[in-house]
Amino acid sequence: MEAMPSAVDSNVPSRDLVRRLRSGLEDDPAVLPESVAWQLFLELRRRGEPEASRLFITALRSLQSRRSLGITGISVDDVWFDEHRQVEDAFLADLWKAYKKCIRGQRPAHASQLLRDIEAQLTKL
Repeated sequence: MEAMPSAVDSNVPSRDLVRRLRSGLEDDPAVLPESVAWQLFLELRRRGEPEASRLFITALRSLQSRRSLGITGISVDDVWFDEHRQVEDAFLADLWKAYKKCIRGQRPAHASQLLRDIEAQLTKL
């Protein structure tokens, strides 16, 4: 897989990555916070963090809830449009790509269903 710019510094300790995933992901208004969550999830999973999937889904649910309530100021700019290629599971990659498309298109109902599908796929892995 080709290296791409990342929101995650691979030199940061895992506990700091977990803290960032738990505390909020809206640091940069020019970046889709779901993409930051994805990259944190992938790094934590690569490191063998057992809670990576659960933390990732929790972060996405929080963002999804805020988007569904119409809270403004959450970016829909997707600067990492090929990040779905960072995962080996082709189905998970497709789900992630579709999820981000729904977020960018501001279709929260469709994104909610895809989030359930992503969670189901992660429990299989």
